[in-house]
Amino acid sequence: MKKEMSEIADFILDHQLNAMRLNGKRVGSDRAVRGGGDRVIAVFNPFTAQQIGTVPKATLDEVKATFAQAQAYKPSLSRFERAAILNKAAAIVASRVDDVAKLITAESGLCLKDSTYEAGRVADVLLFGANEVLKDDGQIFSCDLTHHGKKRRVYTQRSPLLGVISAITPFNHPMNQVAHKVVPSIATNNRMVLKPSEKVPFSAMLFADILYEAGLPPEMLSIITGDPREIADELITNEHVDLVTFTGGVGSGKSIASKAGYRRMVLELGGNDPIIVMEDADIDEASTLAVQGSYKNSGQRCTAVKRLLVHEAVADRFVEQVVEKTRAWRHGDPTDKTNDMGTVIDEAAAMLFEGRVNEAVALGAKLLVGNQRRGALYSPTVLDRVNPQMTVAMQETFGPVSPIIRFKTIDEAIAISNGTAYGLSSAVCTNRLDYITRFVTELQVGSVNVREVPGYRLELTPFGGIKDSGLGYKEGVQEAIKSFTNIKTYSLPWV
Repeated sequence: MKKEMSEIADFILDHQLNAMRLNGKRVGSDRAVRGGGDRVIAVFNPFTAQQIGTVPKATLDEVKATFAQAQAYKPSLSRFERAAILNKAAAIVASRVDDVAKLITAESGLCLKDSTYEAGRVADVLLFGANEVLKDDGQIFSCDLTHHGKKRRVYTQRSPLLGVISAITPFNHPMNQVAHKVVPSIATNNRMVLKPSEKVPFSAMLFADILYEAGLPPEMLSIITGDPREIADELITNEHVDLVTFTGGVGSGKSIASKAGYRRMVLELGGNDPIIVMEDADIDEASTLAVQGSYKNSGQRCTAVKRLLVHEAVADRFVEQVVEKTRAWRHGDPTDKTNDMGTVIDEAAAMLFEGRVNEAVALGAKLLVGNQRRGALYSPTVLDRVNPQMTVAMQETFGPVSPIIRFKTIDEAIAISNGTAYGLSSAVCTNRLDYITRFVTELQVGSVNVREVPGYRLELTPFGGIKDSGLGYKEGVQEAIKSFTNIKTYSLPWV
């Protein structure tokens, strides 16, 4: 562990002091990240609680200057050039997977299995972005389709936004969340100012450096690191901001919506995603999906399994297998490659989960395994006989907790699933087409996955929720490209 942390510390120090050099110019942190002087934010490793580095704490004036500089720059990259940059960046990430994974683990506490997987996803986002750039995004409409039509054709094309995109990303996927904001911005020739979570800023900084190394003009991507209490409002209301894209908590998202005014917003917020296990389900498969969906990424995914709804006819067998597989889920030192789970983001989060589980037990739930905490390390936890109204099930519990809720009928399962403020994703375990049809039709969520975890998707495909999970606008490379552009129509005479 000490050797691993020493290597990470050396990497971060090199990143802070020397940045990365390209054509004799410093193109790393000193150009990507705004803010300096004596104002810094300390970044800590969640497992060791040791400081691993600092980043600048930007002032309000520095934030304003960054937006003004971004607005003044007019990108002119061709489609070929944008695709080439994204493809080269993907190749760099693929060649440095171990470095990327170690950095993600150092600042987030995610185990190396999870951070290595995330690095691969980042490369996928870049490759999908490069492919989308090369597609013609226009449409053609013939105008002689009705009795009063004309011999003309209407054409459409997508153009970059007139202003700057302001992006704010959370801690739980330190680089992949960043990639999902930045890549569509590059693909559409936009300018972006990004504020990553102050808890995990180095992954965003490294991603920016990789893009600069691949040839991205630094003016197309600036990174702000700072205290949200000081700069958050400016990120939302700055006169140059055309669009705010945010991934994070519901409270923050609603605050953004109340302040943004006449601006486009893409808000990806929380989730309380169920896995619903019907009486005909393959219990071995369902229990495996439930455990993986609950504990991967330390349960810190908006699409993680946060409620396990199981038909009473198979509940005892399902619970037995979930407990058995939870006990086998190795957790501990995030740098140990044999571990399946590291820490959550910090001790405060672990204490929140512990408190919710204790509350549920006091109200009658049965603790079957887990609920052990040491600092930010929180063990995978299974609760049975949970009432849907308990806090641990009604609110988004953003960690490795598996609350099991038993039901009698499909009507009851749908009602329980829809009974929270969230509507992001879901999983259903059944082979009956009539059940599947009802779930797809009646679950109030953005996606339904049959015999798969709620979070399954490609980096390309539409992703997003409804209700308190978002405004219905989607992420995913294709959908983000639509959100990040304006459609212009023009028409020509046509014989």
